[in-house]
Amino acid sequence: MHVRDLDSYHRFVGDCRRADGASVAAWMVEHGQALHWPRYSNGAYVGQQAKAQAAKVGLWVGKFEQPWDWRASHADGKAPSSQPLGIVNRKLVAQSGYSCEPRRTCKQISSCDQAQWYLQNCSWGGKLDRDSDGVACRLGRCT
Repeated sequence: MHVRDLDSYHRFVGDCRRADGASVAAWMVEHGQALHWPRYSNGAYVGQQAKAQAAKVGLWVGKFEQPWDWRASHADGKAPSSQPLGIVNRKLVAQSGYSCEPRRTCKQISSCDQAQWYLQNCSWGGKLDRDSDGVACRLGRCT
């Protein structure tokens, strides 16, 4: 790790690299495991985050509020809302019997419920909703 600075809490701010020289932070952002925080990264990971968002991987599979936005909206000390965030629950995934591997096409999907599950839970699920109306595959009986 190359230490660049100390933050206001006296924590190290630096750049971690793998043995091959690749940035760990860039990899994490590109795979949806971390967020690009413009306040501190000065735009260094904009491209990686756009790629992760488009592919709906990692954090981008579900819905969430970016931590800095959440903190700003709760600076008054009020309790957080109980609104669900659409985070994938691994137990529910296991109980569903479906799996994101291998990728599916609409021709391979036999039910509306199955199509919607893939749309909502798999990084590639957006491809099943060609008209972006929130309904996967249009199997004729899905409404």
